[in-house]
Parts: sequence; structure tokens; C-alpha cells
Amino acid sequence: MSDPLWTLDAFVDAAGGSIKGDAGAEITGISIDSRTLEPGDAFVAIKGDRLDGHDYVAAALDAGASLALVAESRIGDLPEDGRYVVVEDPLEALRNLGIAARERTGARIVAVTGSVGKTGTKEALRLTLEPSGKVHASVASFNNHWGVPLTLARMPADTDFGVFEIGMNHAGEITPLVKMVRPHVAIITTVQPVHLEFFDSVEQIAKAKAEIFDGLEPGGIAVLNRDNLQFDLLKFLAATKGIATIHTFGENPAADSHTQKVVSYPAGSSVDASILGQEITYKIGAPGKHHVKNSLAVLTAVSDLGGDLAMAGLALDTMRAPKGRGEVSRLPVQNGELNLIDESYNANPASMRAALAVLGEAPVTRPGRRIAVIGDMRELGADADRLHAELLQPITDADIDAVYCAGPHMRALWQDLPHDLRGHYCEDAKDLEEVLLNDVRAGDVVMVKGSLGTRMGPLVEALKKEYPPVDDTAAA
Repeated sequence: MSDPLWTLDAFVDAAGGSIKGDAGAEITGISIDSRTLEPGDAFVAIKGDRLDGHDYVAAALDAGASLALVAESRIGDLPEDGRYVVVEDPLEALRNLGIAARERTGARIVAVTGSVGKTGTKEALRLTLEPSGKVHASVASFNNHWGVPLTLARMPADTDFGVFEIGMNHAGEITPLVKMVRPHVAIITTVQPVHLEFFDSVEQIAKAKAEIFDGLEPGGIAVLNRDNLQFDLLKFLAATKGIATIHTFGENPAADSHTQKVVSYPAGSSVDASILGQEITYKIGAPGKHHVKNSLAVLTAVSDLGGDLAMAGLALDTMRAPKGRGEVSRLPVQNGELNLIDESYNANPASMRAALAVLGEAPVTRPGRRIAVIGDMRELGADADRLHAELLQPITDADIDAVYCAGPHMRALWQDLPHDLRGHYCEDAKDLEEVLLNDVRAGDVVMVKGSLGTRMGPLVEALKKEYPPVDDTAAA
């Protein structure tokens, strides 16, 4: 039997609370959602913007929670026979639990931030560190004011490596989170103009990302993207915060970790690289240059944390893009196969350009074609038509052979498309289905993307139903 995540005494001590009722002596997990709670979990009743966890305490106790961490001011609203640890503010108590969890572990810790690529990099770090020890990493994108302390509080005391993602929309948000995490290695994947509604400039975004240096442990290492336009500023900010060791990654041969040769194929890439002076060859089981670039940061961090670099390289071959976020499937069609890239989870102008670039990198065997099946990007306000029309340039840059469009805003792009690139246009994504099923052929690489509300996902399912995929694990 493994040790519990928390004993009741340690939990109460860390949370700074008092016990009411017959709370369980051992806590096996921590939950903030009564629907996914496992028996033995402590349920933390957080009050959010829309929901208040106190309204779900009864359901959590019924589901077998060892206890509920609740606010003193709400105790009168809760079942009298419940199992409680009572505090003034459950979110503050969760932060204290996170701090205590970090205090009690000897784990080596890495934290990741950046405008894009945080979650993919975090998942790659989880994979690559697993051969070297017991890894604890945040689930999903738990990277905000409650996600980070929750991830910390869930970290077992005997963890060898901790992997944390830290996000932000405003200046000042990263500092308090990274001071809880106290990483030995801090990665900034890239700085891009993605939160400009809250910042005056990209430089301001860079300064906010550089807050990740505020919590770096003494002797800690910053890992920075040498190819990013904000590199010099980030390097300067790291130095002014007293960070002596800065490791760089990128395509630039001057970077400490850089690519030497990259061969792309539809489901991934083969990479020859130098990581902090060590030559390594590895495969990545997900397509796109961004994964190649971020793999350099990942392997640099593995090396900096004392992990096994060779085993980490092997682990990257098992990486897969999630469904809707770049998953590649091979579909058998008449006379051969086509490759389907599923990017249907969501879309904005930046992610649409990135997905078109991935399609452009995919090798095709003629007469196969690169086909973009793209739907409206929602919530773009007054600029929507202009932003859709501006996709013509990345489509041209990616050498795309045919474009199928769905949605009223995509009409602006359709009208600008050269006639030889026009596949089909319709207002509603579902009306593309029959055309697409009839038009695709062996050798094609088909990428499907659009905002959730545009409903591009069913087109992916329709293609897979008509042409059931061969074993996805063979896609690499």
C-alpha cells in the first residue's frame, strides 16, 4: 500500500483549519469537482465566478469524500452530519496546502510559461521525465490562481520530478504562482502578441512572462527561446533577477540546444539535435515545427533536472497530438491512403496560421494534395471578415492545393481565393460533408479546423466513418 497523499493531521495543519464531524484519517486525493471526485478525496469548496463549491458539498460527501474543506461562514448551510475541515477561505487554505506540499518534497521542479505551447510542452516534459523517476504534472491546463495550488496540493511527498504550467492574462499574475512552485528550471516557450487587449505592447507581455524568474530557486536555470524576437529582453530580465545560468534553444546554431537536421512526415518528425553539447537523434510522434522547437526546451530541461537524456529522446516518439488538436489519422481510400489532421477543437487567427503551417510542412506524394477544410473563427468582433480574408497569405505560403470553407465570415476569404484553390464554400459546415467525402483521394493530406461553434468536428467523424482509420499507433 502506498502512503496516503495527506494524513488528516498534516492536512489540517497545512490548511490552518479545525475539524468538525468524523473526517477520514487518510486523504488519497484532492478534488474541486463533485462529479469527478473519487472516494477518499478531500473536496475543496471553492467559490468561482459562476459556481460556489459549497452548493456541491452534500454531493461530494455522498460520493465518498473523506472530508470537505469549507468556509466557516457557510457551515450553517451544509449538512449537519458532514465531515469538515473549517477555514476562513477555502481557496487561501488550498494555497497553503500547495505551499506545504512543495515544502515537504525533495522533487526537482520545472515550470513552463509562454504565449503558446505551454500545455504541449508540459505534456512532453511529463513523458520525457517518466523514465527517470516518479513524475507529478498538472492535468489539462491547470495553470491559474486555483489550478497551480491545486496541482501542488496533489503532489505526493515522494515525487521525483514536478512539472507545472503557469499562465497569465495580466501583469502580476505569474509572480504569486511561481513563488509557490519554486522551480529549479523555468521555461519560456515563446512570447507572441496574444493578450494585447490587456497590454500596450509585446514587450509588456515579455515582462509579464519574465515574472516566472521571480520564484526560481537559488542556482536555478532559465531556458529561453533564442529565435524569439523578445530573447534579448528576456535574457536581460533574467540577468537582472540574478539568474546566473541561462540555457537557450532554437534553430539558431548559437543556441545551447539546437536542431541540426529535421525531417518531417505527416504524423511527426525525425530530429538530429545538439542538447547542451550532447548529440542526440529522436522522433516526435506529433506533427509540426512548433513541437520540434519545444522539444529542444524539453530535452534541455530534462538534462538540467538530472534526467536521462537518451531515454527522454526515446519517449518523445510516444507523444501524440490530442484529438481535435493536431491528431493525425491514416485513412485507407481507393488505391492508397490519405492523412487526416484533426485540428477541429477550436480556432483563432494565430492557431489557424499555425495549423496551416503544419499542413504546409506535411509531405505529399503527387498527385496527392494539401487540402485545408476551414470553418469560421468566432468572437473576432468587427474585424472578423478582414481577419478571415488575411488567411490567404498563410494558405499561399503553405503551398496548399485546395481550400474548402464553411461559415459566413469565411466568405471574405473565399472571394479572395484564386479559382484554382477553390474546393467548395457553404454557409454551414455540415453541407461540406458529401462534397468532401467524394473529393478526397489517395495521397491527400487533409487538415480540418474551425471554432467549436462552427462544428467542424463532425466532418472529421464523417471522414473516419467513411474511411475507418488504420491503427493510429502506426501513424509514425
